[in-house]
Amino acid sequence: MAPEPTITDVEALVARLGAQERARFARIYHLSTAEARLRVPAPMAPWVERTFGSVAQVESQRIVRLSNVVSGEGTLFNSLRARRPVRAALRADDSIAAELADDPWADPLEQTPEDVFGRIESEHGTTAANVAKYDAAHGIVIFKQPDPLAFTRASIAGHFALARDWLAAAHADDPEAIYPYVLWNCLWRAGGSIVRGHMQAQLARGRHYAKIERLRHDAEGYRAAHGTGYFEDLVAVHRALGLAWETEGVAGLAHLTPAKEKEVLLLGGGLDDRLAGAVYETLRAFRDVLGVKSFNVGVLLPPVAPVEESWAGFPALVRIVDRGDLGTRTSDIGGMEMFAEAVVASDPFAVHRAITTGEA
Repeated sequence: MAPEPTITDVEALVARLGAQERARFARIYHLSTAEARLRVPAPMAPWVERTFGSVAQVESQRIVRLSNVVSGEGTLFNSLRARRPVRAALRADDSIAAELADDPWADPLEQTPEDVFGRIESEHGTTAANVAKYDAAHGIVIFKQPDPLAFTRASIAGHFALARDWLAAAHADDPEAIYPYVLWNCLWRAGGSIVRGHMQAQLARGRHYAKIERLRHDAEGYRAAHGTGYFEDLVAVHRALGLAWETEGVAGLAHLTPAKEKEVLLLGGGLDDRLAGAVYETLRAFRDVLGVKSFNVGVLLPPVAPVEESWAGFPALVRIVDRGDLGTRTSDIGGMEMFAEAVVASDPFAVHRAITTGEA
């Protein structure tokens, strides 16, 4: 049996594509590889072998760099970085159960503010106003189940429904608030200041949030330049390389230029049950197969009302990333990610395998 492909094989995989598929890849991506070389002094060799497996693979490291020339995203891959030593957590007793023992949202009706248009409730949770808002229209979907990792297909569909209803109510309250975004920061590594499971929803006025507007602008430029849709071609490129799948009509991609570890893109038709099902399947694989406990989910959506600029072909786009081990205090974001380009240790081919086959 042939070995499973890895990101280090991507150059050869692209070379084997047909002419049309190679041209499509080149319209979106620039690919380069390099060998990073160094010398390990003899006294350091035992530590290198314990930590990384062998001196040889440290002294010669293969770097893969992929740049999305349409969106400006870029990622540097080096699987060796996954084996870097990390420092222990600042508090050894951190745990979800311990944190939830003192849950500030145990009674959300009494312990959270409500929007001026009231709360929206269901069997899966309730909405609240964010006490420290990102934007004028900024709400929270507080989960009925406090453990954020005890999600089910039904609960995620219920949370999406609450977010959808909140967006409609917020737009009705302020008709100029029309550009929606939904996010889920799961646990403290992902920026969640409250452990209890919750999503956030917001609506911008005037123009969409900067990175979403930039993506729309770049996709329109791609259509003008090539006469074809950017998102359709993005899916086709990933499919040609064996990095795409489909769940209930929603396309899933193990992203070739991930913003952080294990990024998955989901492209659907709206904030509906089918998209919720695809999010559930992805997060179930993250949790149960890949051991992920802290993650970010972002749902990028077109406007909820007519606007002057074109959003033709812009999907309901979900981005999901792993944010690392809850028990470490080493940050997963530094100066490279903040100001230059993403550096990632996880392999998109391994992410694809975990989600589509259930094997890590």
